[in-house]
Amino acid sequence: MPRIIARLLDWPAFAITARAVLTFPFWASGFSKLFDFGAGVAEMQQYGLEPAAPFNVAVIVTLLAGSASVIANRWLWLGAGALAVFTALTIPIVHTFWKFEGERAQTALFFVTEHISMIGGLMLAALLSHLQSGSGQAKRG
Repeated sequence: MPRIIARLLDWPAFAITARAVLTFPFWASGFSKLFDFGAGVAEMQQYGLEPAAPFNVAVIVTLLAGSASVIANRWLWLGAGALAVFTALTIPIVHTFWKFEGERAQTALFFVTEHISMIGGLMLAALLSHLQSGSGQAKRG
């Protein structure tokens, strides 16, 4: 690996930035639902989540607390796990590609594949945090 890349990867600010970028969709959505609470409630209603206001609060807390945990690298496993479960749950609730046809089905399936990749990224963040904490050991698969 080139020395400049290794130095970049060793830089603590790079790790924080990477975790912030990874969680961007979550904290951006959480703040959006917080600052425009009515729109968040309407979104919950759109997907049949009633009572919508408490669902919106639960989503905001999950998105913001999970993101903060990952970014701060504090209980990262818990924050990443919460965000991964949230992301997985959006598939049968929001991105129901099997119910649609044509372009709408294709778009929903595209979101599902992105969500699966995001779950993988959260898994990697938890793994790296565990390995860097000294309590994990790299194992060959």
